[in-house]
Amino acid sequence: MILTDQQIEKEIAEGSILIEPYRKECLGTNSYDVHLGRFLGTYQARVLDARKHNEIDVFEIPPDGVVLEPGTLYLGVTEEYTETHKHVPFLEGKSSVGRLGIDIHATAGKGDVGFCNTWTLEISCVQPVRVYPGMPIGQLIYFCIEGEVNRFYNAKSDAKYAKRTIKPIESMMWKNKF
Repeated sequence: MILTDQQIEKEIAEGSILIEPYRKECLGTNSYDVHLGRFLGTYQARVLDARKHNEIDVFEIPPDGVVLEPGTLYLGVTEEYTETHKHVPFLEGKSSVGRLGIDIHATAGKGDVGFCNTWTLEISCVQPVRVYPGMPIGQLIYFCIEGEVNRFYNAKSDAKYAKRTIKPIESMMWKNKF
């Protein structure tokens, strides 16, 4: 079951969902619009290795925007910090962003119950496109869960993306054992 606008507001009032900054005009019928933060990152290496720490160069998007180029993965970040304590949040692109040929995530659209952070975006594009800090970039959809949770994401000692940040975070795949 997906939460409606009224239920999202109720959960915010009860503290099970936190969105900072919260702007009522960003609340849709059954989603909440999130915006592109000030920072983007690109990997330093052209060939990435899943067993190694692939570091990124982070830069601030100027007010007049930056042109994204096809063939490059950009790591962005949402302007909004969120906490979700009773629901599974999903981040999806907005149709107006998709119609510009921008994908905002490669595979990581689902958050966990207990996720408390900004969202790192895995941005790619099909043709050059200029993006701006603060532009609408995606929407959060909240799903109800059934049953009790044993380990909330923010309580896991091995959570790779739990440290609060306003900058994008590179892949931590290298921390896995394989």
